[in-house]
Amino acid sequence: MRIVLICFLFLACGKFGSAQSESSFQAGEWLKFKLSYSGWVKAGNATLHIKNATYNGLPVYHVVGKGETTGALKWFFKVKDRYESYFDKSTGVPYKFVRDIYEGGHVKNRIVEFDYNKKVANVNDLKRGTKKSVPIQDNIQDMISAYYYLRNHYDTNTIKKGDIVKLNMFFDDEIFGFKLKFLGRQTIKTNFGKVKCLKFRPYVMAGRVFQEEESVTLWVSADKNKIPLKIQADLRVGSIRSDLIAFKGLKFPFELQL
Repeated sequence: MRIVLICFLFLACGKFGSAQSESSFQAGEWLKFKLSYSGWVKAGNATLHIKNATYNGLPVYHVVGKGETTGALKWFFKVKDRYESYFDKSTGVPYKFVRDIYEGGHVKNRIVEFDYNKKVANVNDLKRGTKKSVPIQDNIQDMISAYYYLRNHYDTNTIKKGDIVKLNMFFDDEIFGFKLKFLGRQTIKTNFGKVKCLKFRPYVMAGRVFQEEESVTLWVSADKNKIPLKIQADLRVGSIRSDLIAFKGLKFPFELQL
């Protein structure tokens, strides 16, 4: 499930510009994805849910991302992941990030709080019982907040084929630089009908998980919602696919092609 949740940060990327006048999402939005391994074996489910909340007295969005294996696969490799992000409603700046995962016996439970006055991220590793502070820059995002930030900070009308977007993301206790290429526009078949999409390819690290740098392809709805519809990733062994199968609370009508 971690592969799919990490990919969410790419899903709404495009050409950066100033923030759009109207947000593409609202509290109450909920998305559910079906995960399949090698095209036919059901691997699990993943969800994203956004709520209203407060953090240190500030109005924020609180997003919870979950992923878990289902069916027979969970008896061979059990996965139960939970990611949370608290970010500013106006600027999209993240204040707090939670990663609580169990992946085949691999366990991590970390809370990251961003202090922009001191320019550090305070990392509390609950499993190991350790704490550390990591220097950060102003334009940082966590894995979940990045998805929502980018939905409101790119222009779908002017993006051109071949455009590349770069983003700095804080994950675990490090800052990673990612880049993403826009491949063009495409209409695809979904569980809901035909939908116009924006197609992207992130550059990932080839090695233990991905077969090569260009192993992942993403499709995002080309309407005002800019929600992820499909992910296809070629792994070192087999492939994984994620498809949107349910949603509610979208801010704008979901546009289908006749």
